Formats: sequence, structure tokens, C-alpha cells
Amino acid sequence: MKLFRILVKSFIVIFLLIVSGCFLYVKLSPKPIINSANNIILYDKDNNVYFKGSQEKEWVELKDINTYVIDSTIYTEDKNFYRHLGFDFFRIGKAIITNISNKSNDQGASTITQQYAKNLFLNFDKTWSRKWNEMWYTMKIEANYSKDEILEGYLNTINYGHGKYGIANASKFYFGKEAKDLTLAEASILTAIPKAPSNYSPIINYNNAKKRQLLVLNSLVKNGIISEEEKDLAYNEEIKIIGDNEREDLSSINYYQDAVMDELKNISTIPDNYSDLGGLKIYTSFDFNLQSNLEKNIKDTFPDDSTLETASVVMDPNTGRVLALVGGRDYNKSPYNRALYSSRQVGSTMKPYLYYAALENGFTASTSFTSEKTSFPVDNKEVYAPNNYNDNYGNKPISMATAVAYSDNIYAVKTHMFLGNDALINVAKRVGIDEKLEPVPSLPLGTNEINILHMAAGYSAFANLGYKVEPHFILKVEDSKGNLLYQVNEDKELVLNSSLVFILNNVLTATYDPLYIDYNYPTAISLSGKLKHTYALKSGTTSGDNWNIGFNKNVLCAVWVGHDNNEELTKSDYKYAQNIWYNTVEEYQKDVDSNDGWYEKPKNVVGLLVEPISGKPLSDTSKNTKLMYFLKGTEPRETDPTFDEININN
Repeated sequence: MKLFRILVKSFIVIFLLIVSGCFLYVKLSPKPIINSANNIILYDKDNNVYFKGSQEKEWVELKDINTYVIDSTIYTEDKNFYRHLGFDFFRIGKAIITNISNKSNDQGASTITQQYAKNLFLNFDKTWSRKWNEMWYTMKIEANYSKDEILEGYLNTINYGHGKYGIANASKFYFGKEAKDLTLAEASILTAIPKAPSNYSPIINYNNAKKRQLLVLNSLVKNGIISEEEKDLAYNEEIKIIGDNEREDLSSINYYQDAVMDELKNISTIPDNYSDLGGLKIYTSFDFNLQSNLEKNIKDTFPDDSTLETASVVMDPNTGRVLALVGGRDYNKSPYNRALYSSRQVGSTMKPYLYYAALENGFTASTSFTSEKTSFPVDNKEVYAPNNYNDNYGNKPISMATAVAYSDNIYAVKTHMFLGNDALINVAKRVGIDEKLEPVPSLPLGTNEINILHMAAGYSAFANLGYKVEPHFILKVEDSKGNLLYQVNEDKELVLNSSLVFILNNVLTATYDPLYIDYNYPTAISLSGKLKHTYALKSGTTSGDNWNIGFNKNVLCAVWVGHDNNEELTKSDYKYAQNIWYNTVEEYQKDVDSNDGWYEKPKNVVGLLVEPISGKPLSDTSKNTKLMYFLKGTEPRETDPTFDEININN
């Protein structure tokens, strides 16, 4: 027993010597700049500031922060704050025992200083190197700053949700007050938020916010700061949440900001922590007017009681710059960014990749298959029997352009099986679709799930006549002194034949062309006469998804609408994506001449008047004429066969 006590005492002495040595070392090291935590400025495409993190002018001194905020923060987050040196070893031990007993990882033991150190970093990766850096910075902060300075810095830089960093910003945003004027009820609501802003914001989830407010108030009672009566009065006090500031009317801006920060974390030339930088100036491609218009169109499109969600991306297809992005209908209710993180079945928006592959393999805009009810034999003697929408078939040969106009599924599957599975997959991969695509007969009908940003990037290769571009938000990054840390490389790679893309883009205008009204109507015929500019446009529908992706050489816009839980759409739901798309692109180009934005005909391409439905050369019985484009030497002839006459299993 005596030996055991000696060993324990020796261990404690050695441990204390190591800790003391570490603190002495960090005390002699350069002093970290702790007020740089979350100190970022975001600039739009015109170099105007549209977001500030914890900037100095928003900084409020500890003496000007209501004591309810201070006490609530300390006794909720770290009641031993003024007694430890950055690490609460008793809490750490207790948390470990609790987590082992409960077989969970729910119990945390981070001190205020540790959390502050964590906020000095650009991302929260749970790696050992990251945790070591956090521990090291915790010691550096404790060794170089007083407790009051640490607490003041923490309260001025933590995230209170909705893009509001620091108690001054949060007080004004939620309650329209200075931090010194908050009531106990308001202070306890604010203190509840930082643990998980998307869960405890009273704007996003009032019930969750009240539950955590009660926890905060109970901690104050337990530590003798307030009485039970004061707790009850504060909890039952009716508080008025303002939730507003000069730019908050554009709530979707937060989706774009999140996308910028997500990209920032993956730029290798940016140091891991703010302390090394003194803050960041991030120049982006954000278009405030376009974002505002996109959000307005979304709000105006959906009924207030609708549970539908949406995601939309607007890009410059020539550079890959993302000009506007919405990840949901209301960031305040759901900050989940569907444009970045969700993948959905894309429906018939997959078909343009197939039809480009067809053009590359000898098809033309006039190549015909018969539109008729068809069953396709597949492996193991199974049969695949797709349907056209509303079981509508022409029961006659139709051109590729007509198949695009009607989004004919039979034509698409016949083309896919004629070319083989690899043709479509190869084109999709070339333009940047990274998702795994299943080599099945239904692939061109969009049964695979793909992210909307990836789809927008893929379509950009059509919009810019064949070049693969990388979608991006950040143009350059500077530190607080203006030193350049990063500049985007917008080099692009030619992956498609520009002449064939020109032909495809013209085919994609058939979706709203009245010349294709026959036994069916083009899928976007309601836009005929409304569009003041020419666009290539394709829609996609599944039971739970509705897409519209359209472009010209100036702009590309992709819109998805659906339910998060994959609930089936009603018939009226399918109009929303088209309305958002149409209003957004037309407003964006309102000052652009109607003839500016479309493509010049390549020299190796010829235009020919044909009968649009069949794609055949004009005859005496032709009712309509349509100018279609072909590579020289591939113009259609009356004797061209319908491809059903060829074995599609070759």
C-alpha cells in the first residue's frame, strides 16, 4: 500500500511538472490573437461586403454585457471557469465514466477556454491532430490572457445562429436590444443557443429553445444565482423575438454563406486557424440581386401551408462560378443545405447526357424510333416495360427532337439499349457527374440519385459548348492585412464536341416549341410565348421529384422541388420548379437583348428545314416546318430507316 501511494504521488508530481512546463513554454511563445475567432468578411461579385463575422466594431466589453448572460454562460457551460487553468479534469473524468456507463458519447467536458480555442479554427474535424491543436491553443490562451479577457472574447465570437456571431449581434438580432439591456428570460434563451444553433434557435424550434432555457435557469438556481420564483417568472415571461436586421429579409443568404465556408475548409493553402491569420477576407461570386430575386420567386411560388422543399443553383456556365444558391425554402426553419448535401432522383434531366452520347455515335436530331408501348428483354430473361407519361404514345416514328419535346421514355430506353450502358455513363462522368451510375435500362429515365450542384455543373458543359467546369463560390482569399492566400484557377477542359453540343442545345429548345404539338404537347409548352430569350431546357419528374434545368451561354439555372421524406407529389406540385426557373432566368436577363445569349452556328454544321415530328425532309404533305441542325453530310434523307428496324440489342 505504501508503494502504491508513492507511485500515485510520483505520478501526480510528474504530471504537474509536465503541465507546468507546458504552460511555461506557451507563456514564452508568441501571444495568440484570440479576437480573430470567426473574424471573416465575405464580399460579393462587386466587392461589396455582405457578411461579417465577429468584427471589432461589433465587439462589446464584458462590463457592458448583462450579468444574466455572464452567469448563465458560466454556470451552463463551465461553472469552474474561474478556478481551472483551461481544463476541468474532474469534469473530464466524470464525463468519461458517465459515457462508459451509458455506452454513449453524449456527456462533454469542454471548458469555455477550450470552446474558444476551437472557434479559432476553420473546421471542426474530429482528428487527433486537430484535438492536439485545440489543447495547445487552450494552454496558450490561458497562459496569455486573464479570465475576464477570455470570457469577453468567447461571448463576442460564439455562434448564436442565423449567421450571428457574438452577443452584441445576437442581442440586436433576436431582441432588438443592446447586450446590457437583456432580461433574465432573454439572456437564458440566448445562452441556450450556442450548444446547437440549428436545434435551439427560438426561430427554428421554439419548443427546443424553451426546454434548454429551463436547463439554463435550473443551473442558475442550483448555483444560488437566482431563486425558484425568479426562474419561474423568467421561464413564463412572454418574450418578443424580433429576428430581424437590415439584411435578414434575405434569409437564404445563409445557405450561400454555408456553401462558402464548406468550400473554404477544403482549400489547402488556408491555415487551419484564425489566430495565424488575424481574420479572413473572402471574395466570392455571390450576386445579391440574383439571390434576392431567386428567394422572392421561391416565396411567391409555394403556398404558405405547403410542406414541399426546394433547392436551386444559378451558375455562370463559362467559369463555374455559383452566382446564387438556395438550399431550402426557409433557412430559419431548416438550415440543411439540400443544394450541397442531398441527392435525389433526377428523372428525365438525365436524358441530355444520353442524347449527346447518341449524337457522338452517329445519331442526328432527325434519327427516329417508333413511339409505342414496348417491353425490353434484359438479363436472366427478365422484362423491362417502361411507360410514357399518361401512357401517351404516337405509335409512329418520331425524331430525337420530338422525343426531347415530349420526354418520350420509350425513345430514350431504345436509344440507351442501342448504344449500350457505357455510352451514357461515359458522358456523365466526362462532364463531372461523380455519383455511381447503375448500368441498367432505366438509367436514362433518371432512377439514380444525383446532387443538384453536380447536375448544374454537368449541364454547364452543354451551356459552354463542351467544357467541364468546377462549380465554385470563392474567387480569392486574403488575410486581414490583404496578403493573398488563395486565388481560384478557372481553367476548363474540353470534354465534348462543340458542334454536337450546339446541335443538342437546339434540340433542347423543342420542350417549349409549339411546332411540336401533335399527338402530345411539349413538356414546357406553357412557357411558349412567355420566354423573351432562347434557352435549352429540360424537366425531370419522378413520383417524388420535380426538376427544371435550363440555360443559354449567359446563365444556367437548376431547380429541384420535392419532399424531404420522398412523399409523392401531387399533380399541381409539378408546376413549381418550372415557375421558379422561368421567373429567375428571365429577371436575370431582363436587360439583355433577346438575341444575345444564344449560340453561333459552327462552320461544320448546316441548318435544314424538316418536318419536326418525324424529322424527315419536307414533302408535299408536310404540315409544319422546323429548322434543325446537322453536321455537314449527315442531313436526313427520305430513305433513312427508323431505328427500330435495326436490332437494338447489338
